[in-house]
Amino acid sequence: MIVERAYAHVDSPDPGEWPWSVPCVRQFLAEGLRFRAPVTFLVGENGSGKSTLVEALAEGFGLDSYGGSLDWKYATSRGKSVLGERVRFDAAPRGRRMVGSRSARKGFFLRAETALDALERENLGPDSLSHGEGFLAAFREKFVVPGLYVMDEPEAALSFGSCLELLGHMDQLVKAGGQVVCATHSPLLTALPGADIVQVGEDGMERVRWADLALVDHWRRYLADPQAYLRHITG
Repeated sequence: MIVERAYAHVDSPDPGEWPWSVPCVRQFLAEGLRFRAPVTFLVGENGSGKSTLVEALAEGFGLDSYGGSLDWKYATSRGKSVLGERVRFDAAPRGRRMVGSRSARKGFFLRAETALDALERENLGPDSLSHGEGFLAAFREKFVVPGLYVMDEPEAALSFGSCLELLGHMDQLVKAGGQVVCATHSPLLTALPGADIVQVGEDGMERVRWADLALVDHWRRYLADPQAYLRHITG
C-alpha cells in the first residue's frame, strides 16, 4: 500500500454547486476515503461522481488530469479541479517517502477519453496499435514499479480477453508493491480477488461485496433473459 486514506477540506462548500452537490463528494469531504486493500474499485452509474473522485485523487497525487505519468508535466492549460487541488493523503508506512517527496513518487493516470493522446506523449506509439492494444501497452510498460495507479473506465477499450490480461497486470503490480484505484462499470474487473469495492450512488459511498453489486445483478439478469430488459426499449 502507498496510501491509507485520502481526504479534503473545504470551508463552507455550497451544497447546490458542483462538485459539492454530488453525494459521494460530500461524503468524501466529511469522512475521507480509507483504502483497505491494494486495489480499490469505485463502481456506480454515469453521473454518480466516481470519475470526479478518481480524477481528484490522481490530481492530488500529482498526476496529470489529462492522463499520463508523473514524469510528464501537464499537457493542457487546465489547472487542477477544485476538488483535486484540495486532496491530501495519509501515507502507508511504505509510501511515506513517496507521498512526502514529489521526486520520489511514481504512478500513472489512465482515463478512457484521453488515453490515446496520453499514450502518444509517453512514447507508446498508439498510432500503430488499436485502442485496446494501446491500453495494454501502457499496462505492460508503465504499470510496473511501486506507485499509485489511477484508472477511469479502462475496460472501455478492452475485449473480454484483454480485461482478463489487465487483471493479471493488476495482480502483478500489487504484488510488486503498487496500489490501484479504478473507476469501472465492469463486473469482470471488480471480481479481482482481494479487491475492495466501493459503490457510489445517491446515498454517497458504501462498501459492497462483488456478489451484491447492482451491476453484477443486472448483468446476471440480462444474460439469463435479455428480453426481460429489451422489451422495454425496443419496439
